[in-house]
Amino acid sequence: MEFRSTRDTGTESISFPEALFRGLAPDGGLYQPTSEPDLRALIRSFGDDTAFVDLAAAMIQGLFPEEYDAAASRSLALEAFPFAPALRELEPGIVILELFHGPSCAFKDFGASFLAVTMDRELKARGRRAVILTATSGDTGSAVAQAFYGRDQIDVVILYPSGRVSPLQEQQLTTLGGNVQALEVEGSFDDCQRMVKEAFVDGELCDRVPLSSANSINVGRLIPQSFYYIWAFAQLKESYADKLAFCVPSGNFGNLTAGVFAWRWGMPVADFVAATNVNDVIPEYLATRVYRPRPSVKTLANAMDVGDPSNFERLQAIFASGGLDVGSVLTGYVADDATIAGEMRRVYEEHGVFLCPHTAAGTWAARQHLTENSREDTTIVTLATADPGKFVEVAQDAIGVVPPVPERLARLLDKPKQALLVAPELTALRTVLLDRYALS
Repeated sequence: MEFRSTRDTGTESISFPEALFRGLAPDGGLYQPTSEPDLRALIRSFGDDTAFVDLAAAMIQGLFPEEYDAAASRSLALEAFPFAPALRELEPGIVILELFHGPSCAFKDFGASFLAVTMDRELKARGRRAVILTATSGDTGSAVAQAFYGRDQIDVVILYPSGRVSPLQEQQLTTLGGNVQALEVEGSFDDCQRMVKEAFVDGELCDRVPLSSANSINVGRLIPQSFYYIWAFAQLKESYADKLAFCVPSGNFGNLTAGVFAWRWGMPVADFVAATNVNDVIPEYLATRVYRPRPSVKTLANAMDVGDPSNFERLQAIFASGGLDVGSVLTGYVADDATIAGEMRRVYEEHGVFLCPHTAAGTWAARQHLTENSREDTTIVTLATADPGKFVEVAQDAIGVVPPVPERLARLLDKPKQALLVAPELTALRTVLLDRYALS
């Protein structure tokens, strides 16, 4: 598998390791596979007795046979995935895919851990260093911080919007220290994301600082996220055959793009459902075919507060390459704060289950889709993106009951915050990067 920018299909393709370290293409585009491998036979060979780490190893070798043989693929999978997803049947027609059993209690652990292990091995082999530059709306930063913390040849710089992440998310971002530097940006996530993108196309900066990314702009983050879609399909295919759909709480649309990758490689899917909060750029596009990015609005589901989703460009490229329309398998639903809080309360009262606000947007959208489209024969796998214990304040307000906080999160609460406050401008970011990480 080789990769090329979404903006220039005529440029020379590059290898997977090169795409990992470049993050963003020089023309500002996102790296995209140049071809779609046919993995139908491999995907259908997995069953409900296939462990996630075994599936991941097989998929790594299936996608990258020239880079990783069977032994290397298994070694990589074992190191990257000491945790696994889990399935929970919530109610008729809706199954929850729990993706929060990793170190930071969010789905982004899967992509971040794979990326950290892969990059670390490549850097050691090449005798090089890297500076991981990442913007976060909440969960990406904590997953990246945990995955890359303590790796000798990698430094991490995380930009997060001041006052727009939950208190526990901020503790995850700002208490590690060591090779992890948190930058508290006086702006929105869109400002953070813009600053990161501007840094990657700043030729002088990139010549002096060995930048790479762990955001979902990095295709190396998305490919391992496709594995848990395939694992869920393998677990459920005997019961639901080809009537399986996926509902994805969506902000930057990287998670949904990973599912679309799996579909294009051969995983049967009835539908994809995108659940957003009131930052509804892509649901609006699906309804009007007009893409209208705008400043993000702060909501209860803060990790989805994105006004210009980067991966929309990838989605368009995937569908265009197959001669398809984005709306052919994708439907969007918009949940406002009252809807999200109401769904958190309903699920707790009816099932005794806590949901994070993002997952609640997903289960609500799944119910809407089943009802509005008369899909009684379809089961929707709704991705549970974060442990509800990361959002105790939202849960307290929505249902009057506080979810338990996992021990690995609770021990962060009393640690001192270590963050540098910066203006929402590239010049502020350049100063930090050049002062601290420029190559001698």
